[in-house]
Amino acid sequence: MENSRFCLGLDYGTNTARALIVDASSGAEIASGVAPYSSGQDGILTDPADPLLARQAPLDYEEALISSTREALELLAESRGPSAKDAIIGIGIGATASTPIPVDENMRPIAQRPEFQDDLAAMAWLWKDHTAHEEADEITRLAAKRLPQHLDRCGGTYSSEWSLAKLLRFLRTAPAAAAAAADWVELGDFLCGTLTGCGTPERLTRNVCAAGHKGFYHDSEGPPPAEFLEELDPLLSDWFASRPPSPPQAAGSRGGGLCSAWAEKLGLAAGIPVSIAAIDAHVGAVGAGIRKGRLTKIMGTSGCDMVVHPADSGPPPSISGLCGIVRDSIIPGSWGLEAGQSALGDIFGWFVREFTAPAGVGHEELTRQAETLRPGQTGLLALDWNNGNRSILANPRLTGLLLGQTLQTRPFEVYRALLEATAFGARIIVEQIRSSGVSVDEIVLCGGIAEKNPLLLQIYADVLGIPLKLSAAEQTCALGAAIFAAVAAGPESGGYDTVEEAQVAMTAIKEETFEPIKPSQEVYDELYHLYRRLHDAFGTPSETDLSDVMKSLSELRDKAALLPS
Repeated sequence: MENSRFCLGLDYGTNTARALIVDASSGAEIASGVAPYSSGQDGILTDPADPLLARQAPLDYEEALISSTREALELLAESRGPSAKDAIIGIGIGATASTPIPVDENMRPIAQRPEFQDDLAAMAWLWKDHTAHEEADEITRLAAKRLPQHLDRCGGTYSSEWSLAKLLRFLRTAPAAAAAAADWVELGDFLCGTLTGCGTPERLTRNVCAAGHKGFYHDSEGPPPAEFLEELDPLLSDWFASRPPSPPQAAGSRGGGLCSAWAEKLGLAAGIPVSIAAIDAHVGAVGAGIRKGRLTKIMGTSGCDMVVHPADSGPPPSISGLCGIVRDSIIPGSWGLEAGQSALGDIFGWFVREFTAPAGVGHEELTRQAETLRPGQTGLLALDWNNGNRSILANPRLTGLLLGQTLQTRPFEVYRALLEATAFGARIIVEQIRSSGVSVDEIVLCGGIAEKNPLLLQIYADVLGIPLKLSAAEQTCALGAAIFAAVAAGPESGGYDTVEEAQVAMTAIKEETFEPIKPSQEVYDELYHLYRRLHDAFGTPSETDLSDVMKSLSELRDKAALLPS
């Protein structure tokens, strides 16, 4: 015990915050605590009149930070003794993005002021908030003419999920809240600044993960110039004129030491190094051992796909529809490429909650029944756009589709079709990355869904035609944050010089592999062809003839009935 060194990884997801304490020498998970956000539905504030709105109460973040960390520390004390917390050498942070928060001159969220406590505009604008879609379209159109180099880093389309579009929407629609706000701060940066006691937005160190494509920051040219912002909307140029952004820093860099006020709240020693924050999916990729040629897919409420490209190879080509290409965003010294699906687990959750749960049928029973079906046997085909499309179409206003229903269609058949749809969406992303010359030789999955549903993983293997592996860590995002904590601490404290060194010691892959099943793969190739036609017909300007899709689905269903079980 006297030689043990621990790292604390904080993972701020969509619905909960998690604190994980790991052994710095091995990455072994020692203790963890989880705290749900208390406001709204599953921690999300919504507006019945606007299905695109998704906000969160900033106070929930602080309460969850205290609750989850104290729970983890209590479990650490039970297993390793009351003095074990003194062996924590660093704190790392992963958080959803873009989830910006309007804060005052003291770095306090304006939502905590009495006059704004019920104002949704004053809350954190959760990543899945799409209310700024018109602003995102404006940015895309103008950037195509004025800043194509910035737009290239965004896959050719600026998203309504990202910070600059949300800020413009905030300034246009909430003037009172905007007047009270001293800055617009990403959740991860807010947490780092809170823990280190930076005190003012001017002293805040921002992370390159969120500042990159999401904040429209270019690795060699910096933020958008004032002339661009002025042409887009003078509200933006006026905002940034008095708030010049500081150059963002790579994750793993030291953001400061734990301040005395928060050391007391958490029950830790003041001065512990706190790492610059990173996006939750990016730290998850690090926790899953991302490296050149290895795509990591985070499977949670949404899906996030990450690959890295060596920096010495120069920037990768612009890849249409990718969410971002940012240097130092995942591993310092490499380009990080991000894509993803706007909904994954959310789709399955929606179906169960709205259609089968009232009858007492949940995920486990639907999965058991769906396992009895062969590929193509449902006669159904779905589009996984229930929360819009992030990659490769980058259109939040696209919606879901279920094709092939008859009077005999049963709920578990629909459930399987939804599982398959997300796999088809994942295949489009992989094919798009490969088409640009970036290698994808293996895929490692992680996240809650990857741990819970072997049927889904087999479907993914069959659809993608690639063996799939699982991260050994149950909490990869929190582990990735802990890895950054170890790097921020440095070898002199029992940590590491680089992220790669920390990964070698602290990450592992499970032995179990999901191999494609050849007959299933062949059927799914046919289904994917039909899916791709629907994808292009409904998602892109085209004159695709869809007159035979229903007929083809019926033929596949009939063929499946003749296959051996």
